[in-house]
Amino acid sequence: MFDSLSDRLSGVFAGLRGRGALSENDVRGAMREVRIALLEADVALPVVREFIDKATEKAVGQDVLRSVTPGQQVVKIVHDALVEMLGSDASDLELNVTPPAVVMMVGLQGSGKTTTTAKIAKRLSAREGKKVLMASLDVNRPAAQEQLAVLGEQAGVATLPIVQGQQPVDIARRALQSAKLQGFDVVMLDTAGRLHVDQALMDEMRAVSAASNPAETLLVVDSLTGQDAVNVAKNFSDQVPLTGVVLTRMDGDARGGAALSMRAVTGKPIKFVGTGEKLDGLEAFHPERVAGRILGMGDVVSLVERAAEAVNQEDAEAMAAKFAKGQFDLNDLRNQLKQMQNMGGLGALAGMIPGMKQAQAAMASGAVEDRLLVRMDAMIGSMTPKERSKPELLQAKRKIRIAKGSGVTVQDVNKLLKMHQDMSGAMKKLRKMGGIKAMMAMMGGGNPLGGMANMLGGKMPGGAGGPPPGLFKKK
Repeated sequence: MFDSLSDRLSGVFAGLRGRGALSENDVRGAMREVRIALLEADVALPVVREFIDKATEKAVGQDVLRSVTPGQQVVKIVHDALVEMLGSDASDLELNVTPPAVVMMVGLQGSGKTTTTAKIAKRLSAREGKKVLMASLDVNRPAAQEQLAVLGEQAGVATLPIVQGQQPVDIARRALQSAKLQGFDVVMLDTAGRLHVDQALMDEMRAVSAASNPAETLLVVDSLTGQDAVNVAKNFSDQVPLTGVVLTRMDGDARGGAALSMRAVTGKPIKFVGTGEKLDGLEAFHPERVAGRILGMGDVVSLVERAAEAVNQEDAEAMAAKFAKGQFDLNDLRNQLKQMQNMGGLGALAGMIPGMKQAQAAMASGAVEDRLLVRMDAMIGSMTPKERSKPELLQAKRKIRIAKGSGVTVQDVNKLLKMHQDMSGAMKKLRKMGGIKAMMAMMGGGNPLGGMANMLGGKMPGGAGGPPPGLFKKK
């Protein structure tokens, strides 16, 4: 998400960062470029005007122009303005009411409302230990209630039994009654949508809201609709007491204008963003982290959180014990590659690490791609268990067999083995040098991907670390 905007802004600020002095004209020129970048990202015009006016007023101040690092100061001002535009602080669901807390989902048909209902229900159940009941109030769309029931089975969340012919308000009342009797903590109400905002839709939502008294009323909007998403949000916020917004398909929206406009237009926080069709494809929206990603500053906190979710605790402890002994075989390398895949692949990880925009660009251009992880796994998978545990056994004939089995060249196998050898050597050095301090030194001052890439012996364009040249050419 935000790839196009991030690339444009990175280009704008690259020319400011390295300069010792800036004039007011320099700053205003940069802000004009920022304005164009925001408009091209489909941010609403009134939002852009207010953003640029505030940021420019601060950026042309004497404190900035006379600063030792004026370029960095301008970037910080834009960063802070982005955070303010996105809502300043992350906003959690407010469910501290007498159970059951009702979460009412509203939005247009096709926005991903039903899937998002199941995603949030699964999140509340798995992460917060809530007992959740989902109920579909959509009696208009064919098989809508059945769809939620299927998603409930997949998510391990209870759904209200379907009673044919029952109307939305009656379904909501039945859901509340069932939840009270069975001790549910949260009731998720998936209301009906329409192809456009109409009075019948609003009247139905008001009636359901009056009957259920929701703690949260979340508007689900498809971010891919751009300015239309902003218009839909404004129409809903004018008629329904919203408490927050959920943006779906953010992984497919390279521009991100809907997200940047939504808070300013509705006055309500963005609570979640959908990042895929799977039921775990939902992230809490953190304005400061998002602003950091947009400006190429990375998002280390989200990276750590994603790692904590992706890494099996027992596997991590076993790996740590081996590292402490200076051991690192090809099975360990394979586990590391799988964990990187589980965390979203190289492209997703690079966007979260400060200073990795050049590396991310190289990945996007095809110099490095996530398929390399699959190819490396295929090479290791073509080895016997004995070969994986003792890489020194891999002589010429065995390498030829592995290359044929995985569809690569012998040179690729050699480069993979060199990568393993370097990492194994690094683990032994880490043990001798006292652990974490040595690790930070090898990471190049706290840049994990850059440091790892340097251990692998390669460089990406622009000086960023990367795997050995030619290892992952397209076949």
